[in-house]
Amino acid sequence: MVLIAFLVAVAVRVSVGSATVSMTMAAGIIASMPMVAGLSQLQLAALTIAIAAGGTAFSHVNDSGFWLSKSLFEVDEKTNLKTWTVMETIVGLVGAVGATIAWFIVS
Repeated sequence: MVLIAFLVAVAVRVSVGSATVSMTMAAGIIASMPMVAGLSQLQLAALTIAIAAGGTAFSHVNDSGFWLSKSLFEVDEKTNLKTWTVMETIVGLVGAVGATIAWFIVS
């Protein structure tokens, strides 16, 4: 379930670019799944972490944070893709691992 939540958020993030939109949309999609109704509060928290991690990963040129970091660090797009996008992806993957560990602990 955590992997599904993460992948839905990643898919929306890559296609739309906005972290806010991807997290909100993924939360709506996951909330509509019938199996979510029977989850505990701690399991829902793990799903929330997975959605946030997926919404953070794979930042690219459609993301306002990408352009903000580019201007703040005064780098070109290529350098920002090599640094900001990679860093955001690592943050997202670490968050997904954390959400998975939390899921198994509370389940």
